[in-house]
Amino acid sequence: MDRSYGIAPPGFRLPDATHIGAVHLQVADLARSIDYYTGVLGLRVLERATDTAALGPAGTARALIRLGQRPGARQARGELGLYHFAILLPERAALGRFAAHVGRLGVRVGMSDHLVSEAFYLTDPDGLGIEVYADRPRDSWQHDGRELAMASDPLDLRSVIAAGGTSEWTGMPDGTTMGHIHLHVGDLRQAEAYYHAALGFDKMGWSYPGALFLAAGGYHHHLGTNTWSRGPSAAPDQARLLEWELIVPDAGDAAAAARSLQAAGFAAREETAGWVTADPWGTPLRIVHGR
Repeated sequence: MDRSYGIAPPGFRLPDATHIGAVHLQVADLARSIDYYTGVLGLRVLERATDTAALGPAGTARALIRLGQRPGARQARGELGLYHFAILLPERAALGRFAAHVGRLGVRVGMSDHLVSEAFYLTDPDGLGIEVYADRPRDSWQHDGRELAMASDPLDLRSVIAAGGTSEWTGMPDGTTMGHIHLHVGDLRQAEAYYHAALGFDKMGWSYPGALFLAAGGYHHHLGTNTWSRGPSAAPDQARLLEWELIVPDAGDAAAAARSLQAAGFAAREETAGWVTADPWGTPLRIVHGR
């Protein structure tokens, strides 16, 4: 693992194999959201009940997104909490096919070249932010001293679409994962204290205006934080991020992360399905293991 960049936390450090699990979202209309997440994003419904659903890519029973319906929930408007969740495709060719697909649908998207990755940005029917991206090879990533080089440059859309070849988009392919989460926070120093010093992420990027990027195992970022929202935190009756999962290799790692949070003065409680905590702005996080 490349340790030539990034800044390790002062104490507990998340294991290299740490990654992001499912995001749990509150939406106003379950059927409408399912139509969007299947028809536009190309996920499959894995489970469905009256007010909940779980969705994931082809070839797996593991959910990436869990939806919970709150009828009449107000639109998300950029409150503290979710900025976007980011779905990572396994290769650039899949990203090219996705780009052509949303183009045919006439879906409005943003796009950016982040040097370490190429990305498209969408907004779901409830105003929740989504990124769909593919990484560049890790050996092509650059760094300036200890900081990984990332940017928001114009994307070469033609090149990305060309990478998809002549194959049609048939939905999120096997190997698709939840690559990272990006959150609006109230203060970067407090975010660093919680997510870096206490939870144990490495700092990876800290020069982008108003943002801090953190990761485990030398990844460019599993978590982005920014101060681009004036707040307040998302209200209970809004579409919002209810919880996101951080997956560590085993139960001992989950307990060690929880103890590190508690030692730093942050609450973390053990439940049947992992340890539950929340950042200083009330965004819940569940630390789970072995998935």
